[in-house]
Amino acid sequence: MEVTKPAEDWNKPQPQQDNKKVIAGIMGILFGGLGIHKFILGYTKEGIIQIIITIVSCGIGSLVGFIEGIIYLTKSDQEFYDTYQVNKRPWF
Repeated sequence: MEVTKPAEDWNKPQPQQDNKKVIAGIMGILFGGLGIHKFILGYTKEGIIQIIITIVSCGIGSLVGFIEGIIYLTKSDQEFYDTYQVNKRPWF
């Protein structure tokens, strides 16, 4: 009789997730007014809206990008991936 050992979790291949959390967070903090973090996540329309808001508000709209960058970096990898890449939540 052959005895099989249960597979160990650390040894199982994990599905590859294209998590853009760090790059989107840093771009949000540094260049939030230009909407670069939105374009990285694939939100073209929201990126253009971010640029327009920043121009119309004479730069004050860039605070939105700065805040979003901080929010991105404070979320766990899985939470960020589920919220912004799977569920496609474009703002905050």
